[in-house]
Amino acid sequence: MKKIVLFLASLLLIITIISCDKRQPIDANLNEEAPSEEVQKESKKANDFFDVSFDTAVKRSPIWMSYQGVKDKRAYGLWDEVSEEAAKNDVKFYQSLLKKAKDSLDYNKLDKTTQISYKLFELFCQDNIEQYKWRHYNYPVNQMRGVQSSTPAFLINIHKINSYDDALAYLNRLEGIQKRIMQYISKLEKNEAMGVVPPQFVFDYVIDDSKKILKGKPFTNDGESTLYADFKKKVNALDIKDGKKEQLLLGCEKRLMVNVSPAYQKLIEFVEKQKERATTDDGVWKFDKGEEFYKYKLKSMTTTNMSADEIHNLGLKEVERIHNEMKAIMAKVNFEGTLQEFFVFMKDKENSQFYYADTPEGKKAYMDKAEEIIDAMRPKLDELFITKPKAKLIVKPVEAFREKSAGKAFYQSPSPDGSRPGTYYANTYKMESMPKYQMEALAYHEAIPGHHMQLSIAQEMEGMPKFRRFGGNFTAYIEGWGLYSEYLPKEIGFYQDPYSDFGRLAMELWRACRLVVDTGIHAKQWTREQGIEYYTSNTPNSDDDCKKMVERHIVMPGQATAYKIGMIKILELRENAKEQLGNKFDIKGFHEVVLTNGALPLDILEDLINEWVEQKKK
Repeated sequence: MKKIVLFLASLLLIITIISCDKRQPIDANLNEEAPSEEVQKESKKANDFFDVSFDTAVKRSPIWMSYQGVKDKRAYGLWDEVSEEAAKNDVKFYQSLLKKAKDSLDYNKLDKTTQISYKLFELFCQDNIEQYKWRHYNYPVNQMRGVQSSTPAFLINIHKINSYDDALAYLNRLEGIQKRIMQYISKLEKNEAMGVVPPQFVFDYVIDDSKKILKGKPFTNDGESTLYADFKKKVNALDIKDGKKEQLLLGCEKRLMVNVSPAYQKLIEFVEKQKERATTDDGVWKFDKGEEFYKYKLKSMTTTNMSADEIHNLGLKEVERIHNEMKAIMAKVNFEGTLQEFFVFMKDKENSQFYYADTPEGKKAYMDKAEEIIDAMRPKLDELFITKPKAKLIVKPVEAFREKSAGKAFYQSPSPDGSRPGTYYANTYKMESMPKYQMEALAYHEAIPGHHMQLSIAQEMEGMPKFRRFGGNFTAYIEGWGLYSEYLPKEIGFYQDPYSDFGRLAMELWRACRLVVDTGIHAKQWTREQGIEYYTSNTPNSDDDCKKMVERHIVMPGQATAYKIGMIKILELRENAKEQLGNKFDIKGFHEVVLTNGALPLDILEDLINEWVEQKKK
């Protein structure tokens, strides 16, 4: 089922609570004649097909069924298969879906909205088919989302225990971890046979994450292990007899010792040996057909045909522009010195003006302030948006078992049934990586008006097929909106503190540098150290930030280029619309088109905005 995982991994960030509203995607061609009965019939047939296809795909993946909150829990205690046979079956599945769409649907008889869905469904299937070719060009264990950390994170955050049967399913999944990790070890072996081995730095993170899972009861005597504590908390909340609770807890201990411990020990043993065979070559240029693979990744992530050189040069240009804007803020705060000296000043982790203390109290203060920032934004949404999300949002620190390797912040969407809220995760592992002056921009990006709002609205558009509401692997759109959401609040009066506005620019600068370093590592054969040096010389971020980002580039080639390219396109479309419409331009209407059609390739988003502009002219 690895193929299903690859398909559904892109959906992981965008599951949100289903609204009771019958919201519809905005139609840019409001004055068109009503579609004929034939068009209505064919469009309904197509949308029914898209929904059945999506439901079938979900049912092929026990993991995704849990994310979706599917009521049928017959697979609730299972993991997805990760094998060559499963990968072959998955690609056949998408090939069959594509063939059925072409054979059974008449594109020319679909209404305009459904024609867009048809194009997206084609892209959706084609991308999953093409991923099969590159299925060994990845690192199944890595510091960002490797099996060693994603498995416990899934059990803790996704597997709910609302009944005795749910608890038994959790135990079954604990038992299944042994098979799951052995399948991943087999994949690591197959990848290595293809010449794909993670660079040396990855292995220490994987080993550290794995050892943390085996710390505490029942493995050691220092407290309770992460998984045991999670299971115990969930079981103790059940309204069942104490005897049954004790039975379940004993079952948990047994499976942790008999299944989980040996599995993780074997994983640790394998990666320790593979580390000895690894090199310090970091870019995908080192792979057979590495250049072709990176070209595919850039196209997939940016939904453009931009070359690595074009992206690299765009990054250099943006870095220079943002540096100049930062110098204006330096003058505003009366700082005398160079920009690099200002960066050093802003990096002083002992300065309480810029950093919370690296203590439990300091970390709590950070989380409280993050909630305050989000609460201040909520009443302002009416100034910018017509459609707003219904899903709940919480702020939560990254869990201890994965905080060392995880990024500084990320978002996890709610479940469709509302049992799990949307979550803005902030990583308080090292407070020097979480400066106060970046807090506003970070919260706007991950929460509102960023990912939480964007992805909830997509979920709530019941007039669209499910694969568009719950999915879409169009990273440039998704992350472009996130970065655009950092800038948007400035236009309505936020970032009053010049240091906070500097933090906004620092976050944008960070994404501009990504264009330079990602292409530098994977296309220009930069070393990890060269990438780190570029970040430390050109940004005010901590050394740890810079190291983590370069390491992210290495294990997720191309992904980080999507943010800036997506933001630039959204701003370009907005400015073009303003120029053409003058006083007829409506920011709410613009955002309505952008947000109520789900994730899109940038060229299709451009088509929709251009159609909206033409309609507004009339």
